[in-house]
Amino acid sequence: MSASHKIIGGVVDTVESVVLGKRPQIRLALACLLARGHLLIEDVPGMGKTTLAQALARVLGLSYSRVQFTSDLLPADIIGVSVFDRERSAFEFHPGPIFSQLVLADEINRTTPKTQSALLEAMSEGQVSVDGETRLLPQPFFVIATQNPSTQYGTFPLPESQLDRFLMRIDLGYPDPESERRLLSGANPRTQLPKLTAGVSAAQLSAIQTEVEDVQVSDALVGYVQRLVQHTRELPDLEYGVSPRGALALLQGARAWALMDGRQYVIPEDVQAVFAPIIGHRLHSYASGEPVGAVVQQVLNSVDIL
Repeated sequence: MSASHKIIGGVVDTVESVVLGKRPQIRLALACLLARGHLLIEDVPGMGKTTLAQALARVLGLSYSRVQFTSDLLPADIIGVSVFDRERSAFEFHPGPIFSQLVLADEINRTTPKTQSALLEAMSEGQVSVDGETRLLPQPFFVIATQNPSTQYGTFPLPESQLDRFLMRIDLGYPDPESERRLLSGANPRTQLPKLTAGVSAAQLSAIQTEVEDVQVSDALVGYVQRLVQHTRELPDLEYGVSPRGALALLQGARAWALMDGRQYVIPEDVQAVFAPIIGHRLHSYASGEPVGAVVQQVLNSVDIL
């Protein structure tokens, strides 16, 4: 077992002690971070989305901030604002909550598109521009955004450009009966969170992220990924298929998944494991215009590995 594989396993085990019965989702969230992506969690309130974000921040030793998105939230409330200092006769920048290593954008679709777009530069470039000056964000920089189902009252659907900035989209779902019984019997995550301690240093996390980029991908595997994305572009029920950026995201996610399983090379099962979370929100049907979920399995079933 490699050092990174042992560290990753320890992180997953620790977070699962608080987010009960959600090991697959925890692994996906961690893979998203290791691939230097951002995570979107869509689910109804009360499923543990905030707890997952807080647990990851604590175990990974990351600075953490939470932004509660509301209809009256302004971009400056996220990025920060320059305030005039009379004593110095100069403007002083007061950084907003975006200047943290792990940012929880809670209920992101409760705010207007203008405020949603304030995250775009930060998520794609790792920096923000304020008053003509570019300010770098701390590294690693990881956004976990949560959103309620679009059928709920008072939501603004995320535009495609914003959705595409998220490497993965997942849902937590209801707990299994055994995990829910443990929860109801006294394993309250809120009381367990303060007990979590960092199991990874910033240097170790950065090294693992670099190691992900070195995971090998064979020509045959690249061909498999290419056939998958090409199939999405040929389906008549879809408005459009997966973009080249989406294909690159799929490869990067598969690299992270392979490393988490202790391998330095990608196999087709790695691609299949992350395919739905990475590709699902990038597909839109003619019928509803909503992200497509059911078609994902159809794509996997229709394309041979070879």
